[in-house]
Amino acid sequence: MRNFVAATVLMLAACTIAAAQNEQDSGEQKNEIAITVAHIFISDQGAPGTNFFDNTVHFGKGFSYEGDYARRLIDFRWGSLSAEVPVVYNPDEDLNFGQNQIPSQYSSIFVTPAVRLNLFQDFPFTPWFSFGGGGARYVASKDLVFFGTNPGHRIKTTGAVEGGFGLDVKIPRVNAFRFRAELRDFWTGEPPLNINTGHTHQHNYYMGGGVVFSF
Repeated sequence: MRNFVAATVLMLAACTIAAAQNEQDSGEQKNEIAITVAHIFISDQGAPGTNFFDNTVHFGKGFSYEGDYARRLIDFRWGSLSAEVPVVYNPDEDLNFGQNQIPSQYSSIFVTPAVRLNLFQDFPFTPWFSFGGGGARYVASKDLVFFGTNPGHRIKTTGAVEGGFGLDVKIPRVNAFRFRAELRDFWTGEPPLNINTGHTHQHNYYMGGGVVFSF
């Protein structure tokens, strides 16, 4: 996981430096970096064919973090089209289940290059829509939910489809910064839970806000 995160950060840094050099002489602000904080919401999942007490996997709602680099490609009279690379990291997704079969928690990271459509780019309030795809990586804990060592496969890499929308709000007299509120859905394969939930995929709803820096 550390190597995966480091490679992603280096890629974003290289893109940022290259873009900044290209725009240095023009004075245009076609690039942006956004940092947001959110909760990830995941629907509880039952275990088909079981009848013991609390035979449903419950997911926590801890804090997750997103870094997003975007480059504006095309300007219209009514908006703009950008390419972006949102990277979301969930360090601690707590789990609960009625039997001692599943890991106590897992971490996850989603990297999904996307296309984003901004409406009314020059207005104080700018709504936008995003769609893209990439990959997700899950790492389950070494421990089971109650006690003992997790006997299952702990690492799983899957594809991911991203769709979302948000709202950017300009800060008066501060052109380089904006506030952002957003909701993104990362649709991925199931994490390594050690049980059959009857699902092959799950929705990870990232809902939060933060700041955007344009340059």
